Amino acid sequence: MNMHPAAIVGASGYTGLELTRLLARHPRLRLAALYSDRWAGELAGARLPLGGPAAALAYRALAEAAEADAEVVFLATPAEVSADLAPRLLARGARVVDLSGAFRLEDPALYPAWYGFSHPAPALLAEARYGLPELARARLAGARLVTNPGCYATAIALAVAPLVKAGLGLAGGIAVTGLSGVSGAGRRASEDYSFVEVADDLRAYRIGKHQHVPEIEQTVARYAGACGAISFTPILTPIRRGILATVAVRAEGAAPDLAEAVRAAYRDEPFVSVLAPDRVALKDVLHTNRCHLGVAVDARAGTVVAVSAIDNLVKGAAGQAVQALNAAMQWPETTGLDLLGG
Repeated sequence: MNMHPAAIVGASGYTGLELTRLLARHPRLRLAALYSDRWAGELAGARLPLGGPAAALAYRALAEAAEADAEVVFLATPAEVSADLAPRLLARGARVVDLSGAFRLEDPALYPAWYGFSHPAPALLAEARYGLPELARARLAGARLVTNPGCYATAIALAVAPLVKAGLGLAGGIAVTGLSGVSGAGRRASEDYSFVEVADDLRAYRIGKHQHVPEIEQTVARYAGACGAISFTPILTPIRRGILATVAVRAEGAAPDLAEAVRAAYRDEPFVSVLAPDRVALKDVLHTNRCHLGVAVDARAGTVVAVSAIDNLVKGAAGQAVQALNAAMQWPETTGLDLLGG
């Protein structure tokens, strides 16, 4: 079987570590290079429990990443870094899977407000293919540039999209609360994310201005044909990983068996399961590429409530990147992911 050489840029972050573990055992990929300034010169086997050739790889400086000699390059880098690197890697003939927000939004005018920079490669935004196969599979085959969804965007869009397609949330808006583990903030030293500050606490943040909001609205509109305005409250929780999101929309016009409509939307999806809403729990999806969903009608309040759970580092990042690459390469989407278990 032909093994395709792959590189990871930003390999020492939480997502980069997950990617390294996944790619080291992917049957169609060969880890060819790892880039990290933090660990430059060290062997991957000294940092991760790897075997075989992957363990003998030495981390390289990020300054060398633009010359990566690999067929596929995964960018686990900040958006500004990805926006600079991706065009240069594409020009070398590499296929790029970007895990940042650098190419998620179609409209370049949105980047200053939501990401804080003017996009340096706006022409690539039209070419980028959104890597959420359950909602965007039709455009992934053969993609040169895959833009991986955000972790919150994954959990929320999978819950919202079938509701909107069923006619809900278009008039009254959509309210979402998302609870996330601390690893969602990335691997960085900061007082705000230290143990003493986070333990025994819950904290809402970036209310009304989280960068995943326009991404979710864009994704749902692509899938369902429209999307009402989303009000999103993210909450930092004192756990290491995982996202639990709740979505509330007005129940007017709800299908008689809305849960069955949601089940039908994901019936053939290997990584999405629709359960009773009180069965959706983080512990069942951690360390997997799975999303668990549940839907209930609160008749007294006149609302439909959907609950969604994912592992933010796997289905919300590294696992999803592998799934999207599999789709782009037209391999079975479960390739390299089927042995993951919680």
